[in-house]
Amino acid sequence: MTLSLILLCVLAALLELDTTYAFQLLLSRPIIAGPIFGCLTGDMAAGVQVGIFAELLFADISPLGGIIPPSGVVATVLPILLYAQGIDLYFGFFIGVLGAVLYSFFDALLRKTRFNWLIFLEKRIGRKPTDIKRIIAAALLLSFLMTFVFISVLAWGSSQLMFMVYPYISAKAHFAFRLAYLAVPWIGLAALIPAFRLKTR
Repeated sequence: MTLSLILLCVLAALLELDTTYAFQLLLSRPIIAGPIFGCLTGDMAAGVQVGIFAELLFADISPLGGIIPPSGVVATVLPILLYAQGIDLYFGFFIGVLGAVLYSFFDALLRKTRFNWLIFLEKRIGRKPTDIKRIIAAALLLSFLMTFVFISVLAWGSSQLMFMVYPYISAKAHFAFRLAYLAVPWIGLAALIPAFRLKTR
């Protein structure tokens, strides 16, 4: 990957912090992150399209309680990264969705691992309350680094895989993926209709 794509992974890891860990300014929503990524890679239209499609697909899933939804940032950045390397957007989008689901399992594992660490830190803060800012900064930095590694490895691995199999993908497979990609917003809208339906009872 080039330096610009690595910097895009850095930005994606920062935006992922916005989902639950810090800020929560909604910058991690695909509809906002997509145009940002598209602008940075020089194709705003692709970023807007992927952002809208991912937003519609994940709009009815919220990170409430114990639910860890698929990452909208991962679902948005992976297609843009692959598209910048010459892979068709309709293939990249579904790789991005798969990556977003994988990230939710990765995040769940991180949270379980972090639980024991937080118990230790809570005792330390109890003994020395002035350490709290440094501990919060360290926790955010660790989350950022783990997310950056995940996105970078996934982006590199998926791009290498696509470069190997791309010449062997048939025209029928291209057509099927393109058709499935165009169906995504309709699937997302169909999932949202019940949420906007007026209650008659």
